[in-house]
Amino acid sequence: MRLTQLHGEPKSTLVGPAHDVAGHHHPPQHQRGRVRRGLGPAGRGRAEERAKIINAEGESLAAAGPGEASETVIARPLALQLRSLQSLVEIGVDKNTTAVVFPAPLTSTVELGSFLPREKAASTQPVGVGAASARSPVPVAPQVMDQDGVVPLAAANGGVKIAAVAGQLVHEAGQDMNQLVPHGRCRSRMTQLTQMRGKAMTGFDVAELSALEILDSRGRPTVAVTIRLADGTTARAGVPSGASTGSREAVERRDGDSSRYEGKGVLGAVGAVNTEIADLLRGRPWPALADADQAVIDLDGTPNKSRLGANATVGVSMALARALAASSGVPLWRWLAPDDVTPCLPVPHFNVLNGGVHAPNQLDFQEFMIAPLGAPTLAEAVRAGAEVYAALRRELTSRKLSTGLGDEGGFAPEITQPEEVLHLLVEAISGAGYRPGADGVSIGLDLAASEFRRPDGKYRVAGELLSTDELIERLAAIAAEFPVHLIEDGLGEDDDAGWIALTSRLGGRLELVGDDNFCTNPAIISAAIERGIANASLIKLNQIGTVSETLEAMAVCRQAGYRQFVSHRSGETEDSFIADLAVGTGCGQLKSGAPARGERVAKYNRLIEIEATEPGLRYGNC
Repeated sequence: MRLTQLHGEPKSTLVGPAHDVAGHHHPPQHQRGRVRRGLGPAGRGRAEERAKIINAEGESLAAAGPGEASETVIARPLALQLRSLQSLVEIGVDKNTTAVVFPAPLTSTVELGSFLPREKAASTQPVGVGAASARSPVPVAPQVMDQDGVVPLAAANGGVKIAAVAGQLVHEAGQDMNQLVPHGRCRSRMTQLTQMRGKAMTGFDVAELSALEILDSRGRPTVAVTIRLADGTTARAGVPSGASTGSREAVERRDGDSSRYEGKGVLGAVGAVNTEIADLLRGRPWPALADADQAVIDLDGTPNKSRLGANATVGVSMALARALAASSGVPLWRWLAPDDVTPCLPVPHFNVLNGGVHAPNQLDFQEFMIAPLGAPTLAEAVRAGAEVYAALRRELTSRKLSTGLGDEGGFAPEITQPEEVLHLLVEAISGAGYRPGADGVSIGLDLAASEFRRPDGKYRVAGELLSTDELIERLAAIAAEFPVHLIEDGLGEDDDAGWIALTSRLGGRLELVGDDNFCTNPAIISAAIERGIANASLIKLNQIGTVSETLEAMAVCRQAGYRQFVSHRSGETEDSFIADLAVGTGCGQLKSGAPARGERVAKYNRLIEIEATEPGLRYGNC
């Protein structure tokens, strides 16, 4: 057998071990014994039963036993149009043709048809139930067969996505896909075919869209959106709301009526969903989520979504994404996964002690987080977080300090010096039986420094006025003394020169996260990257106002080597969307407050649920 890299020329006849384009080891054909290319479930069928490999001329070239499903074979010419993100190689079947082999188990169950050139269709058998006959002169779109017939797939702009290797999407097939028609029924275990930018296979229609004014975890009004697609799929989203906000965030729409909720009502945002946005989205087909999001952005017509309200637009976008995932029959995290990303379980960062605008105390630094970096699994990480939280409560009680809670479920004792809090955290981590540090439970800080920066540029910390340089040196001293791995919003959002200095000083050893200065805005993040500001970005859906723009911001970060840190807000609902977002985007880290209070725990419980149903997902170090 001749092994060549995909799209490449034949290299040589292989005698020893071979590696694919991703660097994964595969023994040469003659060393495999019985070649495991079965396309049916293991143990099903007789060994002599064969699954055909069809070449470009429609000839049967080889076969594989369906009882030994470990690889999937797709024939040329489709083979030459594909690029895999993992473990895809091209194997010469004979001197005239090649086949593509996926040397890894595949996920989900969808029937993948092998393909023939359209000009050969007249001599082949009909495609299947519900599809146009292959003898028909009517053009036949690429299709995928399930056990009950044929499900047609759109070939928008010359391409559809072809499924996945171990959960990774194969690249777009390209224009030649339109030259192919389905033939046969190659059974494989594969994910559903999806289309770029929205994962909608044949588009979607919105049948109903509505919103309600509900309460968030702080007792303030927020928006809940419910959507029903034309296929009957229904989904709901609860919109978060922040207290510590950046000046360039997308703007919530609040009523300003002092006779209701102290002016914080959201009936205007609810009305925008029920009227303008609903009228826009209903009654027409949409190709993908990104198209619907862009149409809503255009309808708003402002640079910060202030007319309709970002609390209206993000609620619609979240509900729609959840509905499309459900309609596709895949979990939300998998549906959200970008094509070039391996989903993984994030390290939870538990905000166990609150200050700043999140708590009624005099502590200026806003969040003190614990992160079980050394945990072997997500479930064990949540356990560690809960046990350290309990140990911290005991430590505070023993010192006769308050164990009242802040907005995000962390304790809010009357402590002013951040170093005193850090000593408490180290004692709580050790007291719970864990090692403080990167191989056990580490510490993250969110200063929210914009909140204590004065107009003259000084920072007030525990009554002391610090210059930018002095605050940087204090942070450096903290990082040297305590097991701190991450600092968020270490300086004010408009202190660009300070951020550049901070990144130069500590960026090589700490994760420096921009939040108020980045606002999950792709353009702002890009500009900051060019200037060397920070090395990571906080990601908040409602900061930018749509799911599509959030995914775009994360893509900008990935391309630049910046980490992404998915986050809740101080005002939350029981909605767990961000847990799926963190898993699907493979960002590796999520913060959702303390391991207490239902709206916080809902996210961590969702992560536990995902891990239980998808044991192959890796935890941390994504």
